[in-house]
Amino acid sequence: MAFFSKLKDRLFKSSSRLEEGLDAIVEDGGEEVVETPSEAPVEIPAETPAKTASEPETLQAPPAAEEPAADVAPAAVAPQPVVEPEPEPEAEPVAQVDPVPVVAEPKPAAATEKPKEKQSLLGRLTGRAPAKPVVKRELDDDMLEQLEELLIASDMGVDTALRVTANIAEGRFGKKVSTQEIKQILADEVARIMETVAKPLPIYAKTPQVVLVVGVNGSGKTTTIGKLASQFKGAGKSVVIAAGDTFRAAAVEQLQVWGDRAGVPVLTAPEGSDPASLAFDAMTKAQEMGADLLMIDTAGRLQNRQDLMEELAKIVRVIRKKDETAPHNTLLVLDATTGQNALSQVETFQKLADVSGLVMTKLDGTAKGGVLVALADKFGLPIHAIGVGETIEDLSPFDPEEFAKALTGSGTE
Repeated sequence: MAFFSKLKDRLFKSSSRLEEGLDAIVEDGGEEVVETPSEAPVEIPAETPAKTASEPETLQAPPAAEEPAADVAPAAVAPQPVVEPEPEPEAEPVAQVDPVPVVAEPKPAAATEKPKEKQSLLGRLTGRAPAKPVVKRELDDDMLEQLEELLIASDMGVDTALRVTANIAEGRFGKKVSTQEIKQILADEVARIMETVAKPLPIYAKTPQVVLVVGVNGSGKTTTIGKLASQFKGAGKSVVIAAGDTFRAAAVEQLQVWGDRAGVPVLTAPEGSDPASLAFDAMTKAQEMGADLLMIDTAGRLQNRQDLMEELAKIVRVIRKKDETAPHNTLLVLDATTGQNALSQVETFQKLADVSGLVMTKLDGTAKGGVLVALADKFGLPIHAIGVGETIEDLSPFDPEEFAKALTGSGTE
């Protein structure tokens, strides 16, 4: 729940485009509708004994007019010990102690409070306060077209946007919906799409389990490795990190800082060394150390640089000489701010490195988190974690319902 709060605070902090867009779509062409409470109260009063205080006359009417007086008198005049004295001439007090006091006490209160009691009773019966005006709009072709444009603008992609709006229209076309209703409907649809891909990083019995981390420059690979290593270490796993980005000294230093924070050893090689050779040596050392997990960082590479992508393919080939089942996980780290470009990144990296799962970072710095929905819809690859900040706690297992609520704003109230 804490991470959901962080998502709500940070997700699309720069521009809550999707949420604001949904508000605008309903208001554009919508009209105020006052939802009157149900008329059920008319049937329920007779069954509700609680109404005796507010409307004693109507409740006493159903029984015979004379019998209740006889029945009520003894019960209500229970305090008649005062009348017990034998002298009958004292009929005056008897007349004063008659059922009059019983009726006299509630009657003025009932008469003065009658309007209030009816209001509160209505509130109790409907389960809510008197309805406020709500803006609703008919879900027609124009509204669906606006929804499609909004979803495409939030980087959900054309195909996914069309599929989502078609599902929203099913069974609801021609009906009036409010802003909150359309947000909830969209959130449910997004959660349904992403439910199948929300999976934690699998842990295997074979050790060391090799986790190869790939991605383009600046996607957040190094920090993601540090955060994951820290979390695995906290879960009782023995972790080793290999600094495979041998071309950037800054990347190695950053990884060593994270290694120190997590208490995890970082294996390095001289600057400019062959990253495939480092990966092979790291596997040998991790095996000797009895590590549960070996996380291998790689240099950032653009998917359109064929030479760099071939180098990544070489790392995979060399690793498999040591263990033909390795790498056991290949994580592609994606920067949410790249939008639709993330789709082409997944396509390319999947061909060369056999990507097994995704981690999406920097969701706090973009208004286009819809790309995650497009990725789930198109590739169906597991989404292991998402990041919305720089600290260890800002990387969390992916929860489709929380993400959908934060994305659409349906969890506001």
